[in-house]
Amino acid sequence: MKRDINIFEFPLNLGLTKKEHETEPGVRKLPDWLRKFDFHKRIGPQHIFRLEAPEYAMDFDKESGVKNADAIIEYAKKQADLMLKNYDKSTFNIILGGDCSILIGNAVALKKLGNFGLFYLDGHTDFIPPQLSETGGVAGMDLAIVSGIGHEKLTNIDGLKPYFLEENIFCSGNAETDDEEYVSQVISSNIHYYDLDHLRKTDSEKRLRIF
Repeated sequence: MKRDINIFEFPLNLGLTKKEHETEPGVRKLPDWLRKFDFHKRIGPQHIFRLEAPEYAMDFDKESGVKNADAIIEYAKKQADLMLKNYDKSTFNIILGGDCSILIGNAVALKKLGNFGLFYLDGHTDFIPPQLSETGGVAGMDLAIVSGIGHEKLTNIDGLKPYFLEENIFCSGNAETDDEEYVSQVISSNIHYYDLDHLRKTDSEKRLRIF
């Protein structure tokens, strides 16, 4: 039986630090560009839901040690509410960002529904505490945050910490393997970790079956 598909658009870019030549990180344009090139038309969703993002800023929050913490938290709560309001377990949901910080809102929504696993495929682990971040951008710490690492205001929204248990997470695809301190954070955790080199040498289908 074919499942209905819903698309959720979350064009948030507050988790990234803009480059010198940028007015703001361009990831907020992703849903619109995908629409322009007929992604939505090809998918044929039953519904399209969108939560507009606040204007870009780089406000450092001393309490949490990251940029734009309060705005990201507020957005995550609204994001989770929108997803839960339109949740149907028989529907397949496609979530479009935005930067990686939208994982927080997704995680909050899922935790309110139960305990879930996470298959995290990314060229970075995004599993570091704020003190190891060079930019203070939440998009580089999102996996750590949803695992319960970081300031309580981000990791314990609505008292739901942790949103995912480490042992229920597969972190795959990291290409930044030269920085030992960076990689050691995830290796010393209970997360199932497979870097990019490992993925290239193993059967991806087998890895997915294990998950």
